Amino acid sequence: MSATEVRTPVRDSYELRAEDVRTPPRTLRERMRYLGPGFVLTASVVGSGELIVTTSLGAKAGFALLWLVILGAAVKVWVQVELARWTILNGETALAGYGKVRPRIGRMGWINWLWIGLDLAKNFQRGGVIGGTAAACSIAWPIAGGELSRTSLVTWTVIVTVVSVLLMSSARYSVVERITTLSVALFTSSTIALALSLPFTPYSYSAGDLGSGLSFAIPAGAVGLALAMFGSTGVGADDMTNYTYWCLEKGYARWTGPDDGTEERARRAAGWLKVMQLDVLVSWVVCTLTTLSFYIVGASVLAPQKAVPEGNDVITTVSRIYTDTLGPWAEVLFLVGAVTVLFSTHVAAVAAVPRLWTNTLGLMGVIDWHDLAVRTKWLRIFTFVLPVIWAVMYLFVQSPLLLLQIGAIGNAIFLLAVLVAVWHLRTTEVDRRFRAGSWVTAVLAVSTVAITGLAVYSLLEVFGVSVGG
Repeated sequence: MSATEVRTPVRDSYELRAEDVRTPPRTLRERMRYLGPGFVLTASVVGSGELIVTTSLGAKAGFALLWLVILGAAVKVWVQVELARWTILNGETALAGYGKVRPRIGRMGWINWLWIGLDLAKNFQRGGVIGGTAAACSIAWPIAGGELSRTSLVTWTVIVTVVSVLLMSSARYSVVERITTLSVALFTSSTIALALSLPFTPYSYSAGDLGSGLSFAIPAGAVGLALAMFGSTGVGADDMTNYTYWCLEKGYARWTGPDDGTEERARRAAGWLKVMQLDVLVSWVVCTLTTLSFYIVGASVLAPQKAVPEGNDVITTVSRIYTDTLGPWAEVLFLVGAVTVLFSTHVAAVAAVPRLWTNTLGLMGVIDWHDLAVRTKWLRIFTFVLPVIWAVMYLFVQSPLLLLQIGAIGNAIFLLAVLVAVWHLRTTEVDRRFRAGSWVTAVLAVSTVAITGLAVYSLLEVFGVSVGG
């Protein structure tokens, strides 16, 4: 390096310093420039849940559970906003917040230990995403053996795992945002367009079909898949948790700065909270429209043919949505899109989960989370180790849909704990000036009741207590 060159200092996204503060944007157009965490979140939501579980639900239940798609997306977003609000104001991660909820067990709170246990179940779902990606690649390009042959699936599983590890090895947020934003935009737009085009095909749906899906009933035989859909689609408990890390790494908390008690800091906080809320709104709209599109397409095209995706055939079956509607040529379009959206979901997980486990080691006292060099080292270790574990889990079980359902049920259970944490944090650690208004509080209360009811329902099903078939 020459004497005239200056090395750009590496800024720690998790450290709040007065010199990093930034005046928040004031207009809608300016705020749009600072969006990003929501796109990463959308990538983790759109894919495994929408492409596989929601389409399967539409194929099995027809339009009857359309209401659950809407409800599942609507009730969770308010919890996400409240958790992110606390993060931006305090500059701490969700896992650190969970540790503040008593009772504590050792150095961590009970929710932290619950997260560790349920994340093991979530690993099944992550294995399912790798499996879905590998299956789509195997169908499109069976480079070793025939379509979905053991050799082909193993080969593609290895390729998908290696590529994702290499992409995320830098542990840089900007890389995650660029990859996920592009892939979600491509596949989401094509899926919404397909759903809107169905009325002009032999698989048309009517206003009456849509109306029948708003009757708030669960058909017999669809309970398990409905629970999996509620856990997998929309913003799940793990997505809410991950979102706080993306808000921090984007810079919302860093630009707000440490709480020095001044009115200037309060104005900055209010401004960056508005950016976060817009970010959440945009991602919620995209997730909801995409989820509805997948469900409607599954109900319109697959349900009449009684074609319910199962096992590794899930990608082949879902591809019929495209081939039956647009012709055989569309299978290529679908497979490319499927690989894109599933791989982006996998990449989002490869980026997020190592951060959570590294943070957990810090909360345990094993490492110093606030030491940037130490944190980066462990991020890279987990970025290599965890995807390998997920790949092995997929190859052992060999059923993407089953893996997704196992992880989704665990996610629904964890929602209860997140609700407890959110109410505790917003009550004890959020200044009254920044708390949501009374109508938002009322909506959050309704969301809490709905999430609690469905989570308890999930628990009863897990333990074999049948409630309404």
